[in-house]
Amino acid sequence: MNPGLCPEQAFWSRLNGPQQAWLASQLQAQHMPPAGGLRWLCDGINIGWVSADRAQDMVALLPGCTLVQGRLRWQTAADQALQRSQALQAFLVQQAAHGRLTGWRGEFFAWWPDTPAWPPALDVPPFLCVERAGFRHLGMMSHAVHIHGFLPQGDLWCGRRSGHKAIDPGLLDNLAAGGLTAGESPLSTAVRELAEEAGLHLSEPSRLRGSGVIRTQRPEPQGWHDEQLLVYTLHLSERETPINADGEVQEFRRLSPDEVVSCMQSGQFTVDACASLAQSLAWLMAGSDAITTRGNVR
Repeated sequence: MNPGLCPEQAFWSRLNGPQQAWLASQLQAQHMPPAGGLRWLCDGINIGWVSADRAQDMVALLPGCTLVQGRLRWQTAADQALQRSQALQAFLVQQAAHGRLTGWRGEFFAWWPDTPAWPPALDVPPFLCVERAGFRHLGMMSHAVHIHGFLPQGDLWCGRRSGHKAIDPGLLDNLAAGGLTAGESPLSTAVRELAEEAGLHLSEPSRLRGSGVIRTQRPEPQGWHDEQLLVYTLHLSERETPINADGEVQEFRRLSPDEVVSCMQSGQFTVDACASLAQSLAWLMAGSDAITTRGNVR
């Protein structure tokens, strides 16, 4: 291994060809609409996908919501995002009260249209802002930060999610990750999650390098998962060891590149951890011969 390689390049160079190709394939997810899902719009803007039964609930309980030619249209006549948000939040409260919405978090997520660029244009006012659990329930795109912690020789610090978590309990994950709550910037979210989940308090947030954006979509028991992952990379020294502080992670493991890919291929990692790692490598190594000729990651 070339001692002049950066940690990401060192990670990549320690993989064989098939492993590189498999990791590169995690960037190529197809964004297909959910089977049987209905597109819904708010004041003419595409918001998300809902099941037929949830569409009927929206028509019955959300004033101004109608089903027209297979699409759910919600006309709010609202002048401000606050009015739209209050109306949709009231609907979600009703859904929870009737047992149709579970996993209430008491946190607000903001909704913006898709922003594929880095950094994402999230400094503009959101179109909607409602309970976090409502996003999957109504198939709305949320945002989350994902941080990968690389050691000098290419090893990766990975956390195992608590067995008590409602989503993906016990699976391996990134060094730290978390949803972007309303009013918080991606960078401040990343710094906070590193401190809370990994016990790493960065005195220099500039150590976090933005590594692009990747969007993941899939059906989940709560509804339709649609999330834009804001990926960061952190170079760690051998003296920096993550220790969980908030109970979100049951253990941290230092894994070699071979162990990372093998565990990913056997389903031991979250889907989003696989996608965000592929994005991190593609973003930071786009000019490297190793990644463009052997793995075709671009």
